[in-house]
Amino acid sequence: MLELLVTASILMIMSGVTFVAMQPIIKQNTVNNAYETALQVIRTYRNQAITKSNRYIVIFAPGAAGPPASPPTITVQFWGTGVPVAPAPVTIATYQLPTDMQFGVIPGFPTSAATVPDGFGAGAAPIDFDQGMGLGSLNYVMFMPDGSSQDTLGNLNSGILYITRGTDLYNSRAVTVFGPTGRIRGWRLTNPGGVNTWVQQ
Repeated sequence: MLELLVTASILMIMSGVTFVAMQPIIKQNTVNNAYETALQVIRTYRNQAITKSNRYIVIFAPGAAGPPASPPTITVQFWGTGVPVAPAPVTIATYQLPTDMQFGVIPGFPTSAATVPDGFGAGAAPIDFDQGMGLGSLNYVMFMPDGSSQDTLGNLNSGILYITRGTDLYNSRAVTVFGPTGRIRGWRLTNPGGVNTWVQQ
C-alpha cells in the first residue's frame, strides 16, 4: 500500500511538472492558430475574388479581454454588383479566434515608419487599414477581381492587423495588406540584440 502511495505521489508530481513545462508551448500554439486563421482567411478571399471575379469584404472586430471576454472575429461579406445601385453586402462567413487572443497593440511595439511592418501606421492602432487616405483606421479590406484591396469608396486600401495574446509581447503577430496588388504578408515580433523588431514570416 505504501509503495502504491509513493508511486501515485511521484506520478502526480511528474504530471504537475509536465503541465507547467507545457504551458509556454500551449500558449504558443494558440497564438500560431489565431495567426494562421487570420492569414488564411485573408488569402482565401483574395484568391476567391480573383478566381470568381467577385468582391469580398473582410471585416475585423477586435474582441475584448473582459470580463466577460469576447473573441476577436473575422466576418466575410460578398458584395455583388448592380446597375444603377449595387445590392447590400451579404455576410457569408464568420470566423472566431480563441477568446484569449485579441486584435491589439502592446507597449513595446516598434512605432516608427522604418520599424513597423511594411511602414504601415505607427504601431498604435490594432486594425489600421486605408493607410495614407486620411479617413481614419478602417477595420476592413475589400478584395477586387484584379486582386487589389480597396475601401468601399474605391480607394486603394493598404494596412495592418496586429494579433496579440494579453501582454505576451514576443508572441505577437501582424498581417499586412498592400492595396495596389493585394499582397499579403505575415510578421512576428522578435528581440535580436535587445531591439524589438518585426520580421517577415
